[in-house]
Amino acid sequence: MAKQGQTTDQGLERLTSAVTQAGASGKGLPPVHLWNPPFCGDLDMRIAADGSWYYMGTPIGRPALVRLFSTILKREGDRYFLVTPVEKVGIRVDDAPFMAVEMRKESDARGPLLHFRTNVDDWVACDAEHRLRFEPGESGGLTPYLHVRAVLWAKVTRALYYELVDIGEERMIDGEVMFGVGSGGAFFPMANAEEVRAAL
Repeated sequence: MAKQGQTTDQGLERLTSAVTQAGASGKGLPPVHLWNPPFCGDLDMRIAADGSWYYMGTPIGRPALVRLFSTILKREGDRYFLVTPVEKVGIRVDDAPFMAVEMRKESDARGPLLHFRTNVDDWVACDAEHRLRFEPGESGGLTPYLHVRAVLWAKVTRALYYELVDIGEERMIDGEVMFGVGSGGAFFPMANAEEVRAAL
């Protein structure tokens, strides 16, 4: 077991060192979109559906390390990678790479404004650029997702989904009455209003 733990630590330390040398541990996000290193194969790293990170089947228990890796995450098509200036490694993502775990309601000149905190402590203001989308859930109902950056999304927790339903409203969209949520001057429809009323 010690040998496996040492191997895990060495792999994580190698990645951490490359990211830190690139200055990704400072304020703000590193310029991942400008880095084009060679693909170095897949890494035995997985982001579970609940947002937990695993390396070689073992949970990564250091939040600061998860936060660091999250800043170098990149998606190309349906695949996810961790990218440094010198290497690009593939990882597995079960659903979305982030979880939206907290919501704060404010208002500005555009009206209601929802702020979401992710599981890696990023705050995202929900608006036309960072929109909500609602997908059919596996066990019925809807699963909300929040656009975080680039082509990366956060799955919104079930508890926050219920809060979104509570503050939802009906609006006419293209001749159809839709139930959804307004934030940052944009409206994000969940479903046809009649379907929602029938389900309540």
